[in-house]
Formats: sequence, structure tokens, C-alpha cells
Amino acid sequence: MMAQPVQREELLARRILAIDDEEANVLLLASLLEREGYGDVHYLTDPARAMETFLALQPDIVLLDLMMPGVDGFQLLEAFARHAREDDFRPILVLTADTTLQARRRALALGAKDFVVKPFDIIEVSLRIANLLETRILYERLRQNPAANQT
Repeated sequence: MMAQPVQREELLARRILAIDDEEANVLLLASLLEREGYGDVHYLTDPARAMETFLALQPDIVLLDLMMPGVDGFQLLEAFARHAREDDFRPILVLTADTTLQARRRALALGAKDFVVKPFDIIEVSLRIANLLETRILYERLRQNPAANQT
């Protein structure tokens, strides 16, 4: 039995949490996500509130800046990982101005599933978000009905 393809409506219905302390970056993401048609998007400019918001919203994907005052993105990656269920796939896409190899490696080692350097191409980021959400949906389908997905 072949798996059903993920429909665009399924992607657009997913909950997105964007965390960035820079208002301009949040406005850019809001413009991008709104233009793409995502309807359940939440933005946060105060990283100190990120963990409580993450737990309350249970987003399908997190868009995360690394360089923020107080609580940085690395600390949030560690905190999100502590609250992750073993049988869950909740992707985190890092969007950062930090171009160092160390930052990329550290973020990916802490659980980020993808990494994009600012300034970013909005079409590329849109495609990466859709790809990660599609992977989450397929993962959920497999988890819900493992026998139906075996060949």
C-alpha cells in the first residue's frame, strides 16, 4: 500500500512558532508565512517566554534565532530537547546571522533539524519549512499506523 501524499492544506494548517528578538525579523517571517497561507502562526520576541509558549502551543515546527539576549537559541534547543517525547518528531529550523561552523554544528547537535543563515532567501526558507512540516506529518502517520506503512 502506498502512502498518501501530504496535501498543501495539511501543511498550511500546522502550528508554527517563530522566536526572534528582532522585530524586523519577526515581521519578515510574518509576511512570508502569511503570503504562503499558513494560518496558525505565533511569534515571540521575548526569548524568556519561549519555553512556556512552546509547552502551551505544542507547535509543529519552531523557527528559532540563536543570538538573543538573556536566553539564547542554544539554551532553548537544550530546553526543548529535555521536553521532547522520544516518539515525536518536532523540527526546529534555526535562522541565524551566526555564520560560524561551530554554531551550525552546535545547533544541529542540540537537535535543530535545519540551519539557515541570515539574510536568507525567503523562497528557500519557505521550501525548508514545508519540507520539515511534510516530514512531521509523514512521521505522525507512521507512528499512528505502523503496520499500514510496511511493505
